[in-house]
Amino acid sequence: MNDWGVRALELRDAVTTLLKRTAANAIMPRFRQLRRDDVAEKAPGEWVTVADRDSERLLAEGLTAILPSARVIGEESCAADASLLEGLEEGLVWIVDPLDGTANFASGHDPFGIIVALACEGETVAGWLYDPLTDRMCFAARGQGAEAFIGTQAQPLKISADPEKPVATLATQFMPAALRDQVVAAAEEAFEVRPIPRCAAEHYPRLCLGENHVALFQRTLPWDHAAGALLLTEAGGHVARWDGAPYRFHDGGIGILAASTPKLWERAADVLLNGGLPHEQAKIMLTAPVKIADLPH
Repeated sequence: MNDWGVRALELRDAVTTLLKRTAANAIMPRFRQLRRDDVAEKAPGEWVTVADRDSERLLAEGLTAILPSARVIGEESCAADASLLEGLEEGLVWIVDPLDGTANFASGHDPFGIIVALACEGETVAGWLYDPLTDRMCFAARGQGAEAFIGTQAQPLKISADPEKPVATLATQFMPAALRDQVVAAAEEAFEVRPIPRCAAEHYPRLCLGENHVALFQRTLPWDHAAGALLLTEAGGHVARWDGAPYRFHDGGIGILAASTPKLWERAADVLLNGGLPHEQAKIMLTAPVKIADLPH
């Protein structure tokens, strides 16, 4: 895997150029310009726009040209055919979220972005998270560190310490109301709780840049988290399942806890998971086998 981490550095600029070109051609011309028939509900509460579909098409074509030996797994193609997720842990795979934060985009608000991860035999080896409104690109390669850059100005991402009162964001919208209330109440005792950005392409950079420090997710689809989890890990943070097991984008598990340092992860786990998720419903969430293809897209 380290070899692919090094090789990913050679792909950084080509993929960066592709993401920026795709955003310029498929996404930004439609921001706040969508017509009624440009937006559709693909599942209850799940939206897709013409920009999502055009972006995925351009990304698939470009990524295949950059690395022909890798197959492309995109969010929208998987929404149409969940069988594409079979064997996700095998070989070289591009994992693509062509427009993360679609609900924000469709309502004319930020943040939104593009996420691309490269995986080899079930391990994420590189990740790109692009914010087209600010032109901020975050990039990480396994074993090679993480960085954020706007234009040619690069900023290494390296987390050194956590504040006395960490900022936490809790993606609990898919939890039963009673469980959600319990988790939020536990969090408010220890952290400053802020609203989620509803966009993983923004969520993970905030953790790396020190704007947020703890994030709890229930639903963990691979295109939302594979790249961001690597970015945060390479910056010095820690990402794991609710039970402490390593996060694997292909394991079909539910729940991620992410924190800006391993020490803070332990503290957050004690507050949110031991204090906030103690009853039987939480135990079912942690232990029930789940297939990625069975989760809502």
